[in-house]
Amino acid sequence: MERFDFLVVGGGIAGLTYALSVAERGSVAVLFKRDYESSSTAWAQGGIAAVQAPSDSFESHIEDTLIAGADLCHRDIVEIVVREAPDRIQDLVRWGVQFDKSQNSTDFDLHREGGHSARRILHSGDATGSEIQRALIEQAKRHPNIKLVSNAFAIDLITTRKLGVDRSLPNAALGAYVLRKGGGVEAYLAKKILVATGGAGKIYLYTTNPDVATGDGVAMCFRAGCSVSNMEFFQFHPTCLYHPKIKNFLITEAMRGEGARLLRRSGEPFMMKYDARGELAPRDIVARAIDNELKLTGDEFVYLDITAKSPEFIKDHFPMIYEKCLSLGLDITTSPIPVVPAAHYSCGGVSSNEWGETEIENLFVAGETAHTGLHGANRLASNSLLEGLVFGGRAATRSLAKLDERIVSADIPRWNSGSARDSDEDVVITQTWSEIRRFMWNFVGIVRSNKRLERALRRSDLIEREIVDYYWNFKVTPDLLELRNLSLVANLVIRSAMRRRESRGLHYNVDCPESREDWRADTVIRSLEHFHYSSFR
Repeated sequence: MERFDFLVVGGGIAGLTYALSVAERGSVAVLFKRDYESSSTAWAQGGIAAVQAPSDSFESHIEDTLIAGADLCHRDIVEIVVREAPDRIQDLVRWGVQFDKSQNSTDFDLHREGGHSARRILHSGDATGSEIQRALIEQAKRHPNIKLVSNAFAIDLITTRKLGVDRSLPNAALGAYVLRKGGGVEAYLAKKILVATGGAGKIYLYTTNPDVATGDGVAMCFRAGCSVSNMEFFQFHPTCLYHPKIKNFLITEAMRGEGARLLRRSGEPFMMKYDARGELAPRDIVARAIDNELKLTGDEFVYLDITAKSPEFIKDHFPMIYEKCLSLGLDITTSPIPVVPAAHYSCGGVSSNEWGETEIENLFVAGETAHTGLHGANRLASNSLLEGLVFGGRAATRSLAKLDERIVSADIPRWNSGSARDSDEDVVITQTWSEIRRFMWNFVGIVRSNKRLERALRRSDLIEREIVDYYWNFKVTPDLLELRNLSLVANLVIRSAMRRRESRGLHYNVDCPESREDWRADTVIRSLEHFHYSSFR
């Protein structure tokens, strides 16, 4: 059993910002499910949005975000994030992040992406997230109060409600049970806890997300008693590389911002048929346009063509993409890139307020795990790293303000495996994982229908029961825990999609294709009270 002042579950931009912001006031443990680089942050290519140029304005960034969010953004949250962005960018610079500068200038080199009315995307080549992750990890390693723990899979939160503490008192988080490398389970306890485990793209067959993106934080917080909001709004990135050897390589939004065109395989451009902004339309529109073109033509992919730019420009602006494609035999300076849409980003998550607080005392969420209201029904490009940065900092500010509050004391039992035994049928896990991802892709993808959603829910409910039975009979492993979380999050996405009887932003249902004013509200699902969500082993 280990005790800290602060416990951070997840080591991307949100978790590390929080850790660095609270470390002067106490001890911090940062849990990484795998290694230090396995996070969605490290995979982010395009950049981070923030007003920098004199010709740009907060009002413009706010308006672009609201438009992309299809009338479902929380305006107060949008204003907080946009107005705090420049100061938070300076925090990153102070921590060692090296953003690209304009030639012969100290000013940042700014990209423009779909949905943005101005150039405001700070970047580091086309590997911005990797640079941010590098700098924050190095900074955290140097801090004497921060302990980075790799191969530490948080299984479930420890709360006063689960321990049977006086139910007249508010439910409070005390820590988490954590599976360590080698199979042992330890309790990590803390006064304040931040969950920032990233996204859940692996619930879909095709995704740009890393393998760790199995919705662990959302599932863990939901089982603990938190509600979730707007899980139906799952963003599909329009341009993922289509190649038999690569399953999830993203082609950045910034490439379209620099003039790349989307073409049918015949060479015919098509985006102007769908939106006057063409390739610079928001991602939901572009993804649906590509999806429709593939259905119309029967093709397996479309092309993204940037060959109108000089080879020098392409290599300078998109070096990682150029090198990766070249290693696969594709020279993007002379040939178009085959692309398809892929699951990319969840706009929903654990319900939280303007400080990242949840319904459980001492428990905060940030980044893709959280629903703050920033994104509404569709995320504006490059607002995701910004949200993690801002709310990692805001959660830290609130945690420090409440650090001296009295903490409920309780006896923390050791993890008890009971009669659980080693699994002798791991094929059950791999088969079930594959089945979930396929029916989510086919029935709960870019375009949905009532019948498809009903079919998905029936299968999902059955799988949920099967996984619960499996979980209680066999010893926990990383694969089993990921499957358990992935299944629950998929179920929440389906149920949220079924509740919204309209089409808005990323949620498009052919049976109710119009947006409706009476549905301009968040979809909220309260935590279930079933025994398998509220009990420990």
